Amino acid sequence: MLIIREYSQPHSAYLSLLFGVLLSIYCIPAASQEDHNQRWQVNGFIAQGLTKTDNSGFINFDNSLSLHLTELGLSARYTLDDSLSFAGQIVYLDADNRYVKGARVDYAFVDWQTNLFADVKWSLHAQIGRVKNGHWLYSDTRDVPHTRLTTILPQSIYFDGFRDVALSSDGVAWQLHHLSDKGTWQLKWSLGSSPLDNDQRDRLFSPLATGTLTQTFTHQVSVFFAPNNTNLELGISVLDSDFKYVPGAPDSEPFSRGRATSQRVMLHVQYYALNWEFSSEIMRERAVIKDALFNGFLSDEFGDGGYVQGRYMIDARHSILARIDLFDKNEEDRAGQRLIEQSQGQIPEYFTSMDQVTLGWRWEIADRWQLQTEFHRTKGAGRLTPILFPNSSLNPKQYWSMASIQLIHWF
Repeated sequence: MLIIREYSQPHSAYLSLLFGVLLSIYCIPAASQEDHNQRWQVNGFIAQGLTKTDNSGFINFDNSLSLHLTELGLSARYTLDDSLSFAGQIVYLDADNRYVKGARVDYAFVDWQTNLFADVKWSLHAQIGRVKNGHWLYSDTRDVPHTRLTTILPQSIYFDGFRDVALSSDGVAWQLHHLSDKGTWQLKWSLGSSPLDNDQRDRLFSPLATGTLTQTFTHQVSVFFAPNNTNLELGISVLDSDFKYVPGAPDSEPFSRGRATSQRVMLHVQYYALNWEFSSEIMRERAVIKDALFNGFLSDEFGDGGYVQGRYMIDARHSILARIDLFDKNEEDRAGQRLIEQSQGQIPEYFTSMDQVTLGWRWEIADRWQLQTEFHRTKGAGRLTPILFPNSSLNPKQYWSMASIQLIHWF
């Protein structure tokens, strides 16, 4: 069944939020300087590294050693009382082709927390503004480099081309926590949309596009359960999102007005032991595109993917990681023959999948200093941008490699 919808959501919620934050702080009765300072919590990070690929445009177009692995961030939280606070983070990112270079507001929201039914076993977090989509295992940490287990996360789930879209949305979210006799439950819900600029449009759609690509809404729900007396956490999440494209010059560009729907179901598992940890996420994803490429065009595909990851702590300062990450864009065309036929041989079959093996090493050099290095061996190019019109000249081979090293400091 084809699901295409129309829905509109303003992208200015976080601006209204920032105005509300300033207004609220201005209206707070004067307090002592010591009390005022205690209300603020400010953190930040600086990360710089090197990246090298071969036979791939994932980082840059000439496969040269890249110095563009820069992440700068500043986050702050202002607490009004035990239940109400304001939080936000701004970052500057430069990672060549992985995502759009420049500064952005990752999140900025009002956070309200309360116990329900006068019972400490039930609590609620409600947020409004630019809220984080914290429905996956690493959703809440992918924007902070020293909390990621690898610089580049598994692309089957944490696709860099959708980094800003997946990280946060302008809208509302709430989290319900319950401490039961069997374990801890978390129910999460969010609704909003993410703004897309022209650079993001080109990476997701095509550099040939001149129009406007808009995410009309994204709706997510997740449930997590951690049994008592275990180090295990299990979860399931669902996502439903719509996009629309309006051409800028209908008579000269090759695209037409169109819409798309993305739907995803995911399973999550994470286990901690004394010296090691295990995590895995798998997903099934539906992508529907109507018109857009040309009037009357219709594509309705199911893809799947996921990763299995293990980390071993050698000692207090050193850890190693191994991961297998698999992705198929279309479960009915895993070998890519249909893609070759549809593109009349212009797009190779390996753009329908992307499988990756990753080895990583982390060294805690000193207090709040970390060195992180990793190596990726990849088969396929199914998670490389642009999505609709892959560039085979920049990704000429099915097998390619990538290595990176990054020095991180936080405060």
